[in-house]
Amino acid sequence: MDKYITQHLPLSPEKPGPVIASKKPFKAELVCGKRHSWCTCGHREKQPFCDGTHKAKLCGCKYTANPPYCDSTHKQEFIQSALLKGNTNF
Repeated sequence: MDKYITQHLPLSPEKPGPVIASKKPFKAELVCGKRHSWCTCGHREKQPFCDGTHKAKLCGCKYTANPPYCDSTHKQEFIQSALLKGNTNF
């Protein structure tokens, strides 16, 4: 997943645009009553529906070397022994 993130989700202060998945419309059969999630990032192999390919783990400890993504720094002793402040519902 980390390799995918660095290749497809560049770190930038600007919001990255979606990947162009096609230059023409998709034909799709939609089923009444079924929830359909349309892919907005363009990273899914089989378009036009979302499969969660875009998801990544975001850093909670704030000590990552690759912000905003988790690099497992939270496993270090100084993080594990620290007291939590603020919202701990995550």
